[in-house]
Amino acid sequence: MDERYLSVDQVAEVLGTTVRFPRRLIEERRITYVKVGRHVRIPESAVREFIAANTVEPRRRGSALRAVAA
Repeated sequence: MDERYLSVDQVAEVLGTTVRFPRRLIEERRITYVKVGRHVRIPESAVREFIAANTVEPRRRGSALRAVAA
């Protein structure tokens, strides 16, 4: 059990958001979480997966110009 679990406040800090955003992710079940009594903890791996799944790669400059020219 080497997994590190983060509080909602810590996840908000990692994501650079307010606390409301990770709470909304939990409410909408868009991120994996663990309830320990009244406390909610989010595995660090779930935060990494969320970031990876929502990362948008930039378009290459040439393909954007071709789309406009067409």
